[in-house]
Amino acid sequence: MNTASPSAPKVRVVLVAAVALVTVLLDQLTKLWVLNTIPHNELWPVIPGIFNLTLAYNPGAAFGLWTGLSDGTRQLVLTGTILLAVALVVVFLKQTADRGWIPQAALAGILGGAIGNVIDRLRLGSVVDFLDFYWDSYLWPAFNVADSAICVGVAVLILLPKPKTTKTDPT
Repeated sequence: MNTASPSAPKVRVVLVAAVALVTVLLDQLTKLWVLNTIPHNELWPVIPGIFNLTLAYNPGAAFGLWTGLSDGTRQLVLTGTILLAVALVVVFLKQTADRGWIPQAALAGILGGAIGNVIDRLRLGSVVDFLDFYWDSYLWPAFNVADSAICVGVAVLILLPKPKTTKTDPT
């Protein structure tokens, strides 16, 4: 039995599916290109002094988090984290249904990025990273399209104006 009212906003399933799918495809195609083109740990300068392409494998989470854990413990922690993240995205999709398409697209990017990195973990045992930004001796950890989609999605959600709440008169 459906308890939602007919006028209740709905998750934009087609939008979410399309954005997530495009994110996964872009992520996997760029990783495939890197895997077939760039030797492991070789630097290919794109903008000298700022940006290289490189093939790096990340067995941990974002920025190498949990890399030092034993394989079994790391896989358990990563599996739990991924399941929690996907569950939160689903909850947030339902909660943002009345806020327009932008938060839904942002959440879809986060979901697509998570799926892209999960595919790597299942296929390779680690995530393929290849975007290498640096300045002088300051080095940002290598990342990929999936990581970018996750970060952009989170930034959009943070920067969106908060929904207006209406105060009800208790009397």
